[in-house]
Amino acid sequence: MSLLLPEAGLVFWMLVAFGIVYFILHRYGFPAITSMVDERKRFIDDALKNAKEANEKLANIEQQSQDILKKAQEEQTRILREAAATRDQLIKEAREKAEDEGEKMLAETRRLIQQEKEDVLNEIRAQVAELSLSIAEKIIRKELSSTESQKAYIGKLVDEAMADKEKGK
Repeated sequence: MSLLLPEAGLVFWMLVAFGIVYFILHRYGFPAITSMVDERKRFIDDALKNAKEANEKLANIEQQSQDILKKAQEEQTRILREAAATRDQLIKEAREKAEDEGEKMLAETRRLIQQEKEDVLNEIRAQVAELSLSIAEKIIRKELSSTESQKAYIGKLVDEAMADKEKGK
């Protein structure tokens, strides 16, 4: 017996044992291993597909968030413009109202001043008239203290009245 050449019986039983093991593995082991490999492959493919979808969704979400931020900034700008316009309008209206009120107050003040001026002038005229009458009365009393001067004065007044009447015609 040589170490390098096995005997025929040994080779036969080795082939039988190998065939049985191969048959059992082929019948039960290889399908289980193949199905596990296929299942693992499907799992990896699904995981890659889900990761790709997640990346796409993330990209879409990022784009949407940028769009939302852009719209929010535009809305903020629009609101600020409207607020500024409203503020300017309110200031303008307040100024116009204040000017109108000022003009009304000024006109009322002028009217009151004019009224007081007229009242003062009327009072001064009344006082001047009273003083004039008082002075005229005193002068006439002094000049008309005698009957002759009274008759002369009455005649003079009648002549003046007649002259005025003739001028009026």
